Amino acid sequence: MRVVGIDPGLTRCGVGAVEGAIGRPLSLLGADTVRTAADQDLPDRLVAIERGIDAWLDEHRPDAVAVERVFAQHNLSTVMGTAQASGIALVCAARRGLPVVLHTPSEAKAAITGSGRADKKQMGTMVARILRLDAPPKPADAADAVALAICHIWRGGAKARVAQAQQDFARKVELARRARRA
Repeated sequence: MRVVGIDPGLTRCGVGAVEGAIGRPLSLLGADTVRTAADQDLPDRLVAIERGIDAWLDEHRPDAVAVERVFAQHNLSTVMGTAQASGIALVCAARRGLPVVLHTPSEAKAAITGSGRADKKQMGTMVARILRLDAPPKPADAADAVALAICHIWRGGAKARVAQAQQDFARKVELARRARRA
């Protein structure tokens, strides 16, 4: 299974691609960030994020996409930007018909380290160990995206099948509605 993980953010949107299966070694295919400047207009930033994610999906051709679930933060402007970038990621994947699963940060931490309260250093160390790397992917947003991809490979198989079944069902419902109107 090949998974692109996305750690959404308006200034730095982490992206990472991992390939493998449960019980088999995982391989890092790439890790990076899609960056936008804080002084750019919001619509331009969102378009840049869309283009960056589209390029990653085109290059890595994943079987699924794992996106970090946005959760309430103290800074409203930060959570809004994160939510907007998350929406772009969801649209990019949905446009290709790819199954998308949302993982919480604590779910990814638990999958990678065994503790949902792991810090960034623990996460980076374990990501490097799991992928047999000399050091964690840089920057931290890219490492977080890679962790989401690993989490999905290890935990998301069932979630991906459910998500795909839901998408298939929604398509069939829409086709039935259209047929009734015709």
